[in-house]
Amino acid sequence: MPEARVMLYVALALANAAAVIAWIRVGRRHRTGPAAAPSDLAIGFVTGFLDVLGVGSYAQITALFKLRRRPADELIPGTLNVGCTVPAFIESLLFITAVRVDPVLLACMVASAAGGAWLGAGIVSRMPRRGIQLLMGIALVAAAGFFALTNLGFLPSPGTAMSLAGWRFGVAVTANFALGALMCAGIGNYAPSMALLALLGMTPFAAYPIMIASDGVLIPVASMRFVRSGRFAHGPALGLTAGGIAGTLLAFPLVRAIAAHLALLRWLVSAVVLYAAVSMLRSAFAGSVQTGTAPS
Repeated sequence: MPEARVMLYVALALANAAAVIAWIRVGRRHRTGPAAAPSDLAIGFVTGFLDVLGVGSYAQITALFKLRRRPADELIPGTLNVGCTVPAFIESLLFITAVRVDPVLLACMVASAAGGAWLGAGIVSRMPRRGIQLLMGIALVAAAGFFALTNLGFLPSPGTAMSLAGWRFGVAVTANFALGALMCAGIGNYAPSMALLALLGMTPFAAYPIMIASDGVLIPVASMRFVRSGRFAHGPALGLTAGGIAGTLLAFPLVRAIAAHLALLRWLVSAVVLYAAVSMLRSAFAGSVQTGTAPS
């Protein structure tokens, strides 16, 4: 096994172990936000299932949390990052093992995504409620747009390359840093990452493990910063974890059978995500009005 791939497995294991240990320690001291509910398990299961199929999970989790009005808006970024840590780790192991891709490119893109996540989580975990609402509202609009563009066939056609070199290598690694930071705001990296790698000439078979492996490291990195700040809801995160593990394991054997029938599902997801985006932005502007009219 190439040295770069071994280093990636080690990084995945260490990052996820550190995130889970940090969460356990915080969970023993106090629990932030509402307790777990059956709906948390259901959300985790459905979104974990969809994530394996390439539809993503972050925008959907954010939308469903917003639709049911729990947890609080400012806790959503931390909750979805903490709750998706273990399912993303399992998913990354499954796909990295199943698909071979240039290990050097894979390792560099994962490292850049982790750096972006560390920076992004530090910013988001300190943002005020209205700032998070605005950021997530814009992120949800972008996610809905990517779903629509995918269905309409406007995203670039994939290439055939299994690796990148020269300036393409640099662009891919740099862009993955930005995508890692944006993940902390609730916008998934699947659609933008697939579009980027397609523009650079890569085949989806190579792009997919890059996206999955990036999640496997950047999510626990972001999770540790959210756990440290306390800006997450313990119960819903636990529900996302349990449901997400089940959904991931169930969906993996069905990827090839279901992948050809995802267009209608993407349109449905786009509508739900766009509705949640409007709701999030309305909450942000409503809060702004209330703040502006409040007595000093």
